[in-house]
Amino acid sequence: MSPRIIFHGENAASFSSDFASLVQGGAEIVLLPDVLQTEDQRQAYQQAGVIVGVKFDASLPTPERLQLFHVPGAGYDPVNLEMMPKTATVCNCFGHDPAIAEYVFAAILNRHVPLVDADRRLRQGDWAYWSGSPDRLHDEMSGKTIGLLGLGHIGKAIARRAKAFDMRVSVANRTRVDVSELLDESYSLDQLENFWPSADFIIVSVPFTASTQGIVGQSAFAAMKPSAVVMNVGRGPTIDEKALFDALSERRIAGAVIDTWYAYPGPGEPNRLPSALPFHELNNVVMTPHMSGWTSGTVRRRQQTIADNINRRLEGRECVNIIQRAQSER
Repeated sequence: MSPRIIFHGENAASFSSDFASLVQGGAEIVLLPDVLQTEDQRQAYQQAGVIVGVKFDASLPTPERLQLFHVPGAGYDPVNLEMMPKTATVCNCFGHDPAIAEYVFAAILNRHVPLVDADRRLRQGDWAYWSGSPDRLHDEMSGKTIGLLGLGHIGKAIARRAKAFDMRVSVANRTRVDVSELLDESYSLDQLENFWPSADFIIVSVPFTASTQGIVGQSAFAAMKPSAVVMNVGRGPTIDEKALFDALSERRIAGAVIDTWYAYPGPGEPNRLPSALPFHELNNVVMTPHMSGWTSGTVRRRQQTIADNINRRLEGRECVNIIQRAQSER
């Protein structure tokens, strides 16, 4: 019998296209909205054997037959693992690291090779970057140091690409890693005072936990180079919101590229600003709407991981990227 797979919410539905063909023997696909409004929708959720979704809490009915709950991304903060039925294995997936690494280097390249500004100026007859004068020089990435706060999937993808640009790589990780062909300097998280001044670009990709909340704070910005640029592609609250705003507004660092934020749209505020502080008034920050990992390639890779785990569960094999095992498997 083909499994019934619930894709719960708009985010999860993004992975449903042609998904049935990836499941051995096919599958019945059911799309449910973020807010379950009818009794039929609640019953469909309650009877599900597989749910793909980004949220699980007391507002949802208990799916008593659930075998697999799959988060279609890496973060699972809104999933209440304690409430999960004991029959269910909970998994997440990655696949966003190539896309985020490209985003990081698009941002770095944009600061070093001013194509957009050069084009805009030349259309007005302004030869602002014309070769031949030291006043019109622009910078290079080669020889600069990229600092990775976190060496997970994203950090490793960035490190590989940094070496292609002849950059140095400095890393600070929960567990100190060895220096290698990819890593020029390595620090543990209790050596951050040495890590902050080591880099020209600091990329924050650590997960959001109690220990990483505000890990980039006032003392971090004070220790960074005045020319440093900070990028957040992990979770917003890993950088202290006010400390970041103050460092930018007071020009204590050169700039920031922020993709993960402190406030997000909701049903009543679809067009809200991403912070209570006026980052949008600053000209030394690039603001993007949590888009760095959202590409067609990410969707394809995550679809394959989710389908592979469904097939594994159906066949009695162990899943990959397990967050929490079913009680019978613990």
